Amino acid sequence: MVKRSRRFVSILQKLDKNVLYAPDEAFLLLKNCVSVNFIETLEAHIALGLDPKYADQQLRSTVILPKGSGKVIKVAVITQGDQVNIALSAGADIVGSEDLIEEIFQGRLDFDKLIVTPDMMLLIAKLGRFLGPRGLMPSPKSGTVTNDLHNTISEFKAGKLEYKVDRNGIVHVPIGKINFSIDDLQLNLKALQESIDRNKPSGSKGKYWKSLYLSSTMGLGIPIDLNLLKV
Repeated sequence: MVKRSRRFVSILQKLDKNVLYAPDEAFLLLKNCVSVNFIETLEAHIALGLDPKYADQQLRSTVILPKGSGKVIKVAVITQGDQVNIALSAGADIVGSEDLIEEIFQGRLDFDKLIVTPDMMLLIAKLGRFLGPRGLMPSPKSGTVTNDLHNTISEFKAGKLEYKVDRNGIVHVPIGKINFSIDDLQLNLKALQESIDRNKPSGSKGKYWKSLYLSSTMGLGIPIDLNLLKV
């Protein structure tokens, strides 16, 4: 069981779950109830009016967080020919061709993002059952199948994130670290909100945004006033 600090318990008692908070108020509350000795991740949990079992209500896209995610991203690239040197010069941590495919097939998964050039897609098909459940399988929708390796690698290193709606119609996205400033967290959250709105599925019906909660790794889940989010 997690041991909670007196400050955490005190703030928990003050939190009124029937009240919707402004994002900056939520960030301040989360910062004030830190009770662990590591830097927590702050996350947005967004319930949308989508039923992803329908093709026209699926949401999968990417967002570039203007202040980064706070996480060092290890990028692997599967490509060949001249693209190998381009990937290395762009800062990829692991680069290979059929050799890397075989290593992944044997269990190598020491990376956070896998980028593949289109000419290698047929060769990585056998990796689907290893990469799919871990959210690592490259796809054009997530921007991880591309010939533009230089820009793609740079963007993911700088804080570009992939997000998608789960089977319950909820999007879970890390938007920074607890030690980010409130202004920086606000900018990242705003970028996420605009991306989700911009990529609204054509089959969405009724109310698109249903609820938003902000939380930290070991902290509270705080309900947010959606009207204040989009100001």
